[in-house]
Order: sequence, then structure tokens, then C-alpha cells
Amino acid sequence: MLFSKNTYVERRARLRQLVGHGLIVLMGNNESPLNYPANAYKFRQDSSFLYFFGQHRDGLVGVIDADSGAETLLGDEIDIDDIVWYGEVTSVVQMAEECGVAHTAPMAALTEMVAQAQKAGRKVHFLPPYRHETMIRLHDLLGIHPSQQRDAASQELIQAVIQLRLVKSAEEIEELERAAAIGYEMHTTAMRLCRPGVTEAYIGGVLDGIAASHGSMVSFQSIVSMHGEILHGYPSARPLEAGRLLLCDAGAETREHYCSDHTRTTPISGTFTQRQKNIYNIVVDCHDLALTHARPGVRWWDVHYDVCRLMTNRLKDLGLMKGDTEAAVQAGAHALFLPHGLGHAMGMDVHDMEGLGQTFVGYDEETRPSSQFGTASLRFARRLEEGHVVTDEPGIYFIPALIDLWRKEGTNAEFLCFDEIEKYKDFGGIRIEDDVLITKDGCRFLGEKRIPYHVDEVEAFLAARD
Repeated sequence: MLFSKNTYVERRARLRQLVGHGLIVLMGNNESPLNYPANAYKFRQDSSFLYFFGQHRDGLVGVIDADSGAETLLGDEIDIDDIVWYGEVTSVVQMAEECGVAHTAPMAALTEMVAQAQKAGRKVHFLPPYRHETMIRLHDLLGIHPSQQRDAASQELIQAVIQLRLVKSAEEIEELERAAAIGYEMHTTAMRLCRPGVTEAYIGGVLDGIAASHGSMVSFQSIVSMHGEILHGYPSARPLEAGRLLLCDAGAETREHYCSDHTRTTPISGTFTQRQKNIYNIVVDCHDLALTHARPGVRWWDVHYDVCRLMTNRLKDLGLMKGDTEAAVQAGAHALFLPHGLGHAMGMDVHDMEGLGQTFVGYDEETRPSSQFGTASLRFARRLEEGHVVTDEPGIYFIPALIDLWRKEGTNAEFLCFDEIEKYKDFGGIRIEDDVLITKDGCRFLGEKRIPYHVDEVEAFLAARD
């Protein structure tokens, strides 16, 4: 466990108060086989189970009686065959003591606990499942078909978990700083390796190794590509080419599963061309504008749109857009270049709690999602609070297929200079991303060291790497 026993006791007490009634069932994860039962993927505990119980072992379930306050950690003890292959582990009773849970039971007891609650007409609260094994278990327990479980999941429990996990405590921020420090090492290493002839796959593999060397893992599959216009461009075996840009979007996840997520776009030749610099500096200024606007009480929705207005004005200066800026932004014309949102919440999941429902996590009664292309991908939009952690990740992309489609259909033709845009179809894309903590008076970067991203910093870093 990372935090003190009292941390987990207090978290569960607050959860119980927020939910108010019924039986809360928090499923831990089981091993997930890669290609046969004994060969599993690296184990990753469920984030919400870990948040409330702090235990990393597979095969555990936590049950909280919101009415009586009784808490039970369920799990089966390992047998001698497991010990022979994997060594001895902490007993379920010891794990319960570590996180302040009074009762333990074997996994078979879960069926009876749930049945008794249902017989008494009590609500059984569970979170939306994302692993099929959990779906099967919930079907066996509750008789709810897997296709209906996300809709049947407890809204009270979802909202309570989001309320608690969205605001990070001081000890959580320390762990996020550790993740950011590993991310700094990953990205500065990628920048050092970024030279003609080095392959995308080699850089991606080195990033994975850095995370693993810290006893960590990557927080998502690393994006390493000269085709920055592909938002999720995973590394290929192609060697880097002089004159192009390399987009690297990668992060680390600590042993306790707190994440980092940064993006840098690096000139493979060591310096930016003037055309690259023109676009790159727009993204830099959009990134930095968000930092000046983000503070408690401000909606991230409004910060996103402030960035879109700045981007539109600067693209007009380059002759790529035209017309009234506000009208262009409201029409979504800028989404040709920025087809995603400004950022997302981050914490124990790199897209924090997205499995509970993006609308619940990133939106509230005041701010509702949009269906407009581009804005529909804004994953976080609600009013900021001290302790929120969000990513600031504007980008500009020239996606040939999207450009061709919009030109053919005349989409936003009154705001887009397609003849000039055609000249950029070989450009690729640029994204700059940092992890931002909302503070009492504003915001700050997570991580003691900032990965270089201004043009002069990047070129100086690349020049000094030999």
C-alpha cells in the first residue's frame, strides 16, 4: 500500500456517506491471460478498488455496507502450488488489517452477501465493468446481462467515486509528481534519440524500458510517429527522415498507478524549418494561453474555446483560415486542424475514470457535451476546482483525408482557405501536452523539471545532446 491505513479508512467512510444506502461492491481485477492461462499480461489492479482498499493482489473484492458500516475484504488464500511458483504473499487477513477493514471472507461468500441484500430489497451498487471476466461475475451475482451492465451500474456510486477521486490530495499529488519525473526522463530521452535513421519502434521500445526500469509501466501505448496528423500514431519500423517532425505522446504509470501524460514534437534534423516553426509557435501559444486562464472557478470548456479562437486568428494570419473568428469557431471550422479537445482529467487512470463514463467525469449539470465534430472529443469541460489535474494539449494537424472530404463537401468553406491548406497536406501534425495541477490561485506544471517545448529551448537541447 502507498498511503497510510487512515487514508483508506477515511476514503471508504466518505464513500459510504455519499452513497448513503445499500451494499457497495467494488471489484478488484484478476489476472488476464495473454495467450494461454499461465502466461498473463502484467497485472493491473482496478483503480477504484485500489483507491479505496490499496491492495494490489489479484482475486479480491471489497464490500461496504452503506447502512451498517460493515466492511469486508473477500479473497481466497493462495495454496502451496502458487507459493512454489510465485513465493509467499500477504494473507487476506493481513491485507485487510493493512487497509483498516475489520472482516474478511473467501470469495464464495460474495454470492450469499449479495443474495441476502437482494432478498431484503436493498440496492446492490456496482461500477460499470470494463473486463469481460467481471461482466460474467456480475451476471452470475445479479442476473444482469453484460450488454446491460453499464446502464444498470449505480449512478449514486459512480457520482460518489468521481467526486472523491477527481480532487487530488497532497499525497496523491506527490505520486503524480513521481510519474511526471519518469515522464521527463522518457521524453528527454526520446528527444536525444530523435535523429535520421533511428526507427520509431526503437524509440518506443526505449520509452517502455525506462518506465519498466522504475518498476513502473507506460500509462498507455506510446505514440511515436513522423505522421503526427494521425492522432494515435503508434511506432512502426520506419526510420526517421531528415526534415520531418517526430510526435511523441507518452507517459508513465507508477507502481501505485498514478499517471503522467506528455507530448512533444521534435524536428528530426535538429532545427525547425520556417514553415514548421510558424505552425509550432501557434501550438505553443495556445498551450501557454491555457496556463494563464486555468484556475478554480473557470470552466475548462471556456479555456478550450479561448484556445480555439487564438488558433483561428493565427491561422488566419498564415492565410489558412478567413472570415469572422467567432463565427468560424462556433461553426467548428477550426476542428479541421484541431479535431480533439484541449485535454482530459488525469490521475490513477491516464484518462481519469473514463471507464465510469466521460460525461459523468468531464461534465456536470452546468456544462453538457457537444455533438459537434471536434468539440465532441472534449473529454473534460466542467468548472475547475483546486486539486483537479488536467492535461493541456492543443495541436494542429493536417489530415489529408479530412481535408479532401471537407473540400469536396464544402464544409465550412466560408472560413477555410482550401487552396493554401492543400500545400500543407505533407506537413504532418504538432501537439504539445503537459500535466497541469489546478492550485488555489491558478495552475502549475506537475513535475520538478519541465520538458523543453519552446522553439529556442528545443533547438538548444538538441544541439547540446552530443
